[in-house]
This record gives sequence, structure tokens and C-alpha cells, in this order.
Amino acid sequence: MEQCACVERELEKVLHRFVMYGHQSEERLDELLRSVCELRGQLVTFGTAEPAPRSSLEVVSTQVIKSFAGVQDADLSVLSQTMAQCCKNIKETVQLLASRHKDIHGSVSKVGKAIDRNFDAEVSAVVAETVWDSPERQKYLSETIVEHLYRQGMLSVAEDLCQESGVVIDMSMKQPFLELNRILEALRMQDLRPALEWAVTNRQRLLDLNSTLEFKLHRLYFISLLNGGITNQLEALQYARHFQPFASQHQRDIQILMGSLVYLRHGIENSPYRSLLETNQWADICNSFTRDACALLGLSVESPLSVSFASGCMALPVLMNIKQVIEQRQCSGVWTHKDELPIEIDLGKKCWYHSVFACPILRQQTSESNPPMKLICGHVISRDALNKLTNAGKLKCPYCPMEQNPSDAKQIFF
Repeated sequence: MEQCACVERELEKVLHRFVMYGHQSEERLDELLRSVCELRGQLVTFGTAEPAPRSSLEVVSTQVIKSFAGVQDADLSVLSQTMAQCCKNIKETVQLLASRHKDIHGSVSKVGKAIDRNFDAEVSAVVAETVWDSPERQKYLSETIVEHLYRQGMLSVAEDLCQESGVVIDMSMKQPFLELNRILEALRMQDLRPALEWAVTNRQRLLDLNSTLEFKLHRLYFISLLNGGITNQLEALQYARHFQPFASQHQRDIQILMGSLVYLRHGIENSPYRSLLETNQWADICNSFTRDACALLGLSVESPLSVSFASGCMALPVLMNIKQVIEQRQCSGVWTHKDELPIEIDLGKKCWYHSVFACPILRQQTSESNPPMKLICGHVISRDALNKLTNAGKLKCPYCPMEQNPSDAKQIFF
């Protein structure tokens, strides 16, 4: 990420130069326009030129020429000096702006150099060449991209990709994403009705998940009525009946909502209940809906493609460094690309999706072929460790002196 930050700093410098260049150009051009207008005014006093609009530099210049032609007995030396000074200012301004514009080109080129310096364009060295050769894997990749596009609401792009790649997506898979995006779009427009209808339809399934989404939606709708002022007081009281099914679990929250009605005449924003009007509640309700809707659909909250891409961005610099070290030391056979990494790469707790158990005896991560086994005493070791510790049909726990039969060990699942 340090490479991205370095390029971002160079971009910020370029943008700052562009902004400053724009302001300075406007100031200098305004000064020139004022000078030309003053010169025109002087010429008008000597000639018979008619006033011209001040907003057009071209029209002003035309009038200056006409006014100069009308001068007969004026002091031409003073006018010539003024004209020469005006021309000099114009030339100096053009040269100054050209010079500063040239400096911006130098800053833009530095951005390109920063990208070349911080990013390696050739990343195929850390990817197996045949990873996407099979039609089956290409199909999986296309389906993953299509699902991501559906999640993002980019339906037309997903349809185009399906046509071009030949991927057939069942309507039963597509429909939930269509409904989810429709409701999320309504929530972003602060329209709660589609989400409320969905929550009522799926009430029992949400209760099975211990979800509070329906109450949160009713609460936010009640707050939106409070935000309308005293004119919505009667409607808010009537809507409060929706809180009855949630009274046992959310009594305190309901009491706060009902107590806010006392201050409705003077404005909730001027009362102890002004926290009810915080705008971040709409973002929170969007996140809550997405999380619960994905749970009902059996989907992860985040797109698998987004997670994979983010993980790759974190792992790629480490893999590139390892590949470079292997090539420098000419260590052939260390990394064969066969579904393995040369070192362990920590992607952070955010990317932990499955429990991982490492055998404390063999210091190896358990797998399907070598699962964790729970002994009678409660200690857990891997199956390989259990087999190695078995002697004459007996097993002695490596952590406690309890002897037991290896067949009494049970496989456990995280």
C-alpha cells in the first residue's frame, strides 16, 4: 500500500499545481482586461468611439483601434506609451503562463515515473500460466464476475458479459440480486417502504436469525415522521402501534421514541433527543439490510471477487519479492505454482473466514486428510500426531498423564 500512497502524493501535487495555475491565470487575465478597458476609456475621451461591452476582450480591442483612428490632436506620445506598456504586459503574461504550464507538464511526467518506480507491470511471474486454461475454470471466473456485477447493481453490464462469454445464469439466481438492489436503491433515496414490505414478508426467517432489522426499519420510519415537525404528530402516534410486537425486546428504545414526542412542538433538534436525527442512521440501515438479506440468501456480505482482489493486492508485493529472491539465488524447485505459496502471507483478521487449527505436536495445519482429533481428556491434536503417539495400542496424552485408547478419540469440526 506504500506504493499506492507514493503515487497518490504525486497526483495530489499535480492537482494542486493545476488549481493554482487556474487561479493565477484568471487573476492575470482579469488584470489585462482591466488595463485594456482603461486604455479604451482614455481613447474614448479623445475620440468619438461608442462604448463597447466590457465582457468581451475582442470587442474592446476593436473599439480601441477605432478610438485610436479618431484621435486627431491628442497627445499621441502618451497614448503610444500606454499602448506599448499594455502590449508589454500581454507578452509578459503569455510568457509567464506558458512557463508555468510547462512546469505542470514536468509534474505530470513525475506521476508516470512514480508509477513505473513503485509498480511492476509484469506480474505473470507469480501466476501459473495454465491457471485459466480449462473451460471449466473460465466458466467459474465468468460466473464470479457476473455475480459481482449483479451485487453492484450493474445489471446491463452483467447481461452483456453473459452474452459474450456464453455463461447461462438461471433466473432464480438473478432475481434475489434484482430485488436486493431495488430495495437498497430505495433506502439510499430514504424510502423505507420496499424494505419494510420485504422485512414483513420474511419476518419469521429474520426472527430465526435473531435479526432486529424490522424494528430498526420501523424505528427509522418513526424518526422520519418526527423530522417533519408538529404536523406529523398524529401520524407518528398512530404509527407507534407498529412497535407493539417488539415491546419486550426493545422497551428502552421505544420509550425514548415516545418521549421525544413531548419536544416535537419545539423541535427535536433542540431537545435531549436530537441524537435521533443523526444522518448516519441511513448508512447503518443499508448495511443491516445487506447483511441480513445476504444471510437469508446464503451469501457472504462481501463479494467473493472483491475479497479475492483485495487479498491479491495485499499478497502480490510479497510474492514479487519472494520470486525475485528465488531468481537471484537460483533456487529452482522451491516454488512450483502447484496450488501452494512459498511462504505464509498474513492477510489480517478481516480475511479470516474459516477457523484454522494447527497441531501443537507436529506444528502443522490440519486438513481434511489430517483432521483435528479430540482426546478423552479434552486435549486436541491432529490425526497424524495421534498415530505417531500410539504405542502398543495405547495412547498417552502429551499434555496430561491420562492413558487412553486411540479409537476413543473423536474428530471435531470447527
